[in-house]
Amino acid sequence: MTMNKDSRLKTHGTLPKDDSQLTRESWKIFQIMAEFVEGFERLAQVKPSVSVFGSARTAPDHPHYKLAEDISLALSNAGFAVISGGGPGIMEASNKGAFAGKSPSIGLNIQLPMEQAGNEYQDIGLNFRHFFSRKVMFVKYASAYVVLPGGFGTLDELAEILTLVQTNKTRRIPIILVVSDFWTGLIDWFKQTLVIEGTISAEDLDLFKILDKPQEVVDAIFDYYEHISFEPSEQEQEKLLEL
Repeated sequence: MTMNKDSRLKTHGTLPKDDSQLTRESWKIFQIMAEFVEGFERLAQVKPSVSVFGSARTAPDHPHYKLAEDISLALSNAGFAVISGGGPGIMEASNKGAFAGKSPSIGLNIQLPMEQAGNEYQDIGLNFRHFFSRKVMFVKYASAYVVLPGGFGTLDELAEILTLVQTNKTRRIPIILVVSDFWTGLIDWFKQTLVIEGTISAEDLDLFKILDKPQEVVDAIFDYYEHISFEPSEQEQEKLLEL
């Protein structure tokens, strides 16, 4: 059976959309704007903060859950607000640890068809429909990134911050990978493939460090900021405006 021109265009998605669809997409802009505005207003005064990442699928009886909880408690008691994805697994553990500490526990919740449901350990909870606006909030106010074992979402957040720092689109901050056994294979691939192929520089491996214990994480962050302020400089603030 042959197809006429209009049928072919429709199949390939090149026919103009009807007015109702265009109107719906145009109004979507305001929903996206609202997510950014609320995020900026509610997080701008929460300083300093550390963003903590890890799998949504980690069970409460898993050692990584307890590790995330202990790290976040240590960070909270050290004066850092802790920002997590607000869901279950490592995110819940992070919020739980921070909630028990002295500083705010913040959850950036995302609406998903599966897995994501907000945990109960949030002093401040924000809800997002869009990953991209949520990801800006993780970066914009963070003084450090702590990345525990996780899946695609965790790797996405890790790649995001590494890319932003590497390309000088955001300020340099500590990026700490926790649980060396989990990350060793990936880092070996970075060294043996990406560096050798020239897709990253050997110096890019200095953008992060791998640690295993809660106090090591806290100490590494304070060591980094020993001679500089947690507050972004004027030049760094300009970068953050362009995220």
